[in-house]
Amino acid sequence: MPTAAFTTLGCKVNQYETQKILDSFADAGFVVVPFSEKADIYVINSCSVTSSAESKSRYTVRRAARTNPEAKIVVTGCAVQMAINKEEVMEGAHVAVPNPEKLDTLDHFFRALPDFEQWVKDEPAPKDHRPPEGRTRANLKIQDGCNVMCSYCSIPFTRPGMTSRPWQEVLEEAQQLAANGYKEAILTGVLIGAYGPESGSGGPGFEEIVQKLDEESGLERIRISSIEMHQVTQPIIELAKSGHVAPHFHIPLQCGDTRVLKDMNRRYGQEDYIRVCSDIYEQVPDVMLTTDILVGFPTETEERFQSSVEVCEAVKYLKAHVFRFSPRYGTPADKWGDPVDPQTKAARSKVLTEVTKRTAAEQRSRYLGRTMRVLVERKSKRDGMLEGTTDNWITVKFAGPAELARTMQWVRLDDEKDGVMFGELAAEPRGAELSVV
Repeated sequence: MPTAAFTTLGCKVNQYETQKILDSFADAGFVVVPFSEKADIYVINSCSVTSSAESKSRYTVRRAARTNPEAKIVVTGCAVQMAINKEEVMEGAHVAVPNPEKLDTLDHFFRALPDFEQWVKDEPAPKDHRPPEGRTRANLKIQDGCNVMCSYCSIPFTRPGMTSRPWQEVLEEAQQLAANGYKEAILTGVLIGAYGPESGSGGPGFEEIVQKLDEESGLERIRISSIEMHQVTQPIIELAKSGHVAPHFHIPLQCGDTRVLKDMNRRYGQEDYIRVCSDIYEQVPDVMLTTDILVGFPTETEERFQSSVEVCEAVKYLKAHVFRFSPRYGTPADKWGDPVDPQTKAARSKVLTEVTKRTAAEQRSRYLGRTMRVLVERKSKRDGMLEGTTDNWITVKFAGPAELARTMQWVRLDDEKDGVMFGELAAEPRGAELSVV
């Protein structure tokens, strides 16, 4: 029986797409094994959002070749599309699948290596041989592509075109996830708030599809992934306020300086961003905010960088993904070069990481003594404790039997250490004591 292994670099959209590719190989009869093990085929879904991500994608190809030098390596994703755009090849790969065709990776593989198609027909895996599902949280892709053209971003070149999945298809997949035991779906896309009829939804806009999923999917928790500031509309705030979606928004900042944001072709200034975040905090009980911040953009001076620090202090993020600018082929910012030296980028990254680590601790401390709803995801092999997340994205650990994994539980939070809150099982709070619906 031929074996196949899969790995993902980058965003939740990539994670969703890798799962679909994996499913197609498993349905065809391949035995799916962990990527760290020896396999006949390795499938790598790559990323090119930064030069570091692109380098890691190429390293992953070499790593697979070392694990089994006889294996065939299939690559797809944004780093592959970037290589295609530059008329380059990804060294070590036997099959390269363009990003828009990645869900047809199996077909590309069989066309390139037809002997494998015959092999899997002759020696298919048993019907019940499928990798175990976590059955807790699933990514649900509803949209793809971006046409905003931020000056530093390569996504419009690696994921061209704006498309929305038909709403019936999205709803049916969500209902199937619930039927399979999943408790939560994270709605994902490249520009998720752009979901709508003009790009293929068949009718609903973003607010409508979120409400429809809440009412008809059967899932216990709907979470919105990364969303642009101006797409956190009042209807979306109302859904979070009423408990119909998780009270957690990941709103990319990228930079806190209005001039740099203009150079980035971002469509807001510092005051606009802080105002929206303040409005969300005022309206949505127990809401938490997370973000992405880019340091070292070509026009980011030390003074302008301090504006990012100011926003972090004002918004008090629970988490922040801080990453460093690197020129991306074909983007408007590419012509500006990379004038901010690596040491300065590292220093600025460290400052923002320390600030957001402190604000996160401040946010978590507000919940000491509170009872929160937790989606239990796993029992840790290291310390034997159950681990999960609250509706507002706080990581929680507590003692309990393994049978509680993949269930919703109420936990009283008693302590905090190293970014994790510790507690114990408790009764569901009532009335004014209720923390998160």
